[in-house]
Amino acid sequence: MLFGTALTSLGAWIYLSLFHGKFWQRGPILPLRATPSSAPEVAVVVPARDEAESLRDCLTSLLEQDYDGSLSVILVDDESTDGTGEIARALPDPHQRLTVITGRKRPPGWSGKLWAVHQGEQEALKRIGPYGYILLTDADIMHAPGHVASLVAKAREDDLDLVSEMVALNCESGAERFLVPAFVYFFAMLYPFSKIASEHSRIAGAAGGTILLRRRALERIGGISALRGALIDDCTLAAHVKRSGGRLYLGHSALAWSVRPYRGMRDVWHMIARTAYVQLRYSPILLVMTIVGLAMIWLLPAYLTLFGKGRERRVGFLTYLVSCLTFVPTLRRFGLPLWRAIPLPLVAAFYMAATIGSAIDHHRGVGVRWKNRSYTDETS
Repeated sequence: MLFGTALTSLGAWIYLSLFHGKFWQRGPILPLRATPSSAPEVAVVVPARDEAESLRDCLTSLLEQDYDGSLSVILVDDESTDGTGEIARALPDPHQRLTVITGRKRPPGWSGKLWAVHQGEQEALKRIGPYGYILLTDADIMHAPGHVASLVAKAREDDLDLVSEMVALNCESGAERFLVPAFVYFFAMLYPFSKIASEHSRIAGAAGGTILLRRRALERIGGISALRGALIDDCTLAAHVKRSGGRLYLGHSALAWSVRPYRGMRDVWHMIARTAYVQLRYSPILLVMTIVGLAMIWLLPAYLTLFGKGRERRVGFLTYLVSCLTFVPTLRRFGLPLWRAIPLPLVAAFYMAATIGSAIDHHRGVGVRWKNRSYTDETS
């Protein structure tokens, strides 16, 4: 029986490696591009709640974009208590691109971030014409001067409704080097980029740090209000756009990066737990199935490699080797040594534990707090 389970694990990895959209590859990566001719209007919406630490760098990078068309930047101060709005209003704005909105109190049925985005959306639609774009980004993201132009060029040339990028994440602290590359790797495993781009696949995904959205696509899905209660807002938005017939792109970014640090393992734990059980639709059955499946894929090969005998050990080692090899392109992207693939089962166990912790918190009514909001009552 153990040998059969080992073969099942190996078969799962053969499928993932060869037939799951080649999720482990390094790309795609959007190159630097010039502003396209007849540049469309772009409005950037930045929801911000207590982002004083990173806001200056983020907004300055947006206000200094090298974009030949009309560019507006809309900062929505989402009930901050650290002077976020005042910091934004005091920034130099030589091109008069910035508008700061004081966010209104969140009504029932809305998640906090999406309520802020909706308020920015209402202002953005006043700034762009029917062929314009809205760029959604976070207040802890910095953008290279040509980023907006490159996003728009990609959207125009490939006739895309949504262009999204997973921005480069911090990877300096010990916890970041141990856990953050795996976050990118696991995300790509859940949402293979090539399947997101394929019109023949139902998989849809986006990364909230950078989402360029065609106005017509936004209006076609009914605007941000169509997502109002979503906690995984980026992938929910992408799913709505794809179901409406829209074309998507998701890749890695070389032109935008996060300045949010994850100084310790607790910080990464909270990042995972914030939405892990949401991803499983709050279902205990899906949780058990997920944990069993992940244990077979990640933990069993390592266990057999260390403690198995005979053919079980050989199959376990081969499976473990395949899993490590698929992680190598991600490590190279982060500039990390290849030996960091060896403890990948331990990293997977950490993510599994955080997922279980997310479920326990939900059923205890504790929830996960983020920016002084509880995710147990986010839509209440």
